[in-house]
This record gives sequence, C-alpha cells and structure tokens, in this order.
Amino acid sequence: MQIVRQLDPLRDALASFRKTGAKIGLVPTMGALHAGHMRLVDVAMEQCDAVVASIFVNPTQFGEGEDLDAYPRQEAADAALLQAAGVKLLWAPTADQVYPDGYATHVSVSGISDGLCGAARPGHFDGVSTVVAKLFNQVRPDAAYFGEKDYQQLAVIRRMARDLDFTHDIVGVPTVRDPDGLALSSRNAYLTAEQRANAAALPDAMREAANAIAAGGNIADILDAAKTRILGSGFHKIDYFELRDANRLTILDIFTEPARLFAAAHIGRTRLIDNIPVS
Repeated sequence: MQIVRQLDPLRDALASFRKTGAKIGLVPTMGALHAGHMRLVDVAMEQCDAVVASIFVNPTQFGEGEDLDAYPRQEAADAALLQAAGVKLLWAPTADQVYPDGYATHVSVSGISDGLCGAARPGHFDGVSTVVAKLFNQVRPDAAYFGEKDYQQLAVIRRMARDLDFTHDIVGVPTVRDPDGLALSSRNAYLTAEQRANAAALPDAMREAANAIAAGGNIADILDAAKTRILGSGFHKIDYFELRDANRLTILDIFTEPARLFAAAHIGRTRLIDNIPVS
C-alpha cells in the first residue's frame, strides 16, 4: 500500500490506476479506525478495483471548545489495518495540501444541514462539505463510501454532490454496532468503563421509541419518555431526539415512511449520535 502526503504523487498514483481501467473507490476518514470504518473499506473492496482511503483530521469541522486537539490519532495502526484489508493507497495529506496558505473558499449546503447536528454544532457541516469536496476533486473517485451512522452528514454530502455536479456514486453503508447495540464511533474511546456500560441506554431507548411510533403511539409522548429514560441512565444532556423524514430530514409530527429517529446525547465528556429507521 502506498502512503501519499503530497498532491503531485497522489495524481501520479491515481493516473496509474486509471491506465488499467480500474474503478476507484474512496473511503474518507479522520483516522482512529474501527470496525465501522473497515466495513466501508470492505464494501468498497467488493465494488471497486482500487480502493483509496484518506486520513485527515479536518480542523474546519471542529467548533470552538470541541475536541480537535484530543481527537485520537493513530496513523501507524490505521495504515496496518488498511493494508491488511487490501487498500491500494492511503491519502494522508499534510494540512497545506488541503488548506494552502491564503485558502479562502468554503462550501455550504443550506437547508438539510440546518437542524440536528447542524444546530448543535454551527459551522460543522460547512467544514465537512468543504473538505469532502476537496477530497472528491483530489481523488476523482468512481464511488465514495460513507457510514449511515452519520446520516445527516451523508445527506449533506449527497446534496452537495448533486448540486455541484459530482458524477460518482455516493454509497451509504449501514451502521456497525457493538453487541449491546451501541454504534461504533472513534469517540467511544473517550468513555470510561461505567460510561460505556450506560451508553447502551441510548440505542435501547431509540429502538423502544421506534417500535412504539411504528405501532401508532403518540409521537410527542414517546419522544419525551425516551428522553427521560436516557437522562436517567447516566447521560446528562440531550441535544436532540427527533423523528424526521429520511430523505429531506424535515421533522415529522405524524409518522409517515420513510422515517428515521435521530439522537445526540452527552455522557461524561463524550457526545454520542445515532439514528435508526422507523418502519
């Protein structure tokens, strides 16, 4: 596996893949890889001839007081995982290759980015959209792979790709979970043993609420009961717990399909997000 940090060698390596007619798949990450990331790699390997993974901890998607400096960085271990999985190239750019001196261009996707994490983390999705657009232009993949765990991010990227005329496929991959239901996340590493045990209350409450909504229960009452359960299980703050249309991400007061339940809650110093379909 090649590890490339500069744009010119990246372009040379990609040109060599294209000369063979290879279908190129891109798996963008911020590193600290876990089984959820590796599932993206597995799907990309199944569908593409040459898989490129990227690792770049993107500063523009972190807000003031967020965990940029503390975000886990373990490139050597990540590279070993990617190489073992058959990835052809790891794009690990230096900061100046993504944001050169004087960088002044930003991508903003309005509407679909406004609620949920967009409301709780102002500017976050502008940073995500900008860096993903850069990665798309740098790699020019035939398909790019993103996890459904970050469902709003996936929706934002799909809208951006449509609006800016990126023609490659945007592939969403279902969330990978631990046996107790907690969605895998790099931020789970921040949890103490007690917090990790309590964190399973979040997906449990979501599943219970989703089943009650699908059975025709009162949505407001169900959401309130779920939030009360979560706050009684070791979480100290809920940013949102909402039922939304799965395509437009508009809030639903009446259950209609396709629908998803979205949640973000804080336990200790860790903010966990999750979403599940309601059907």
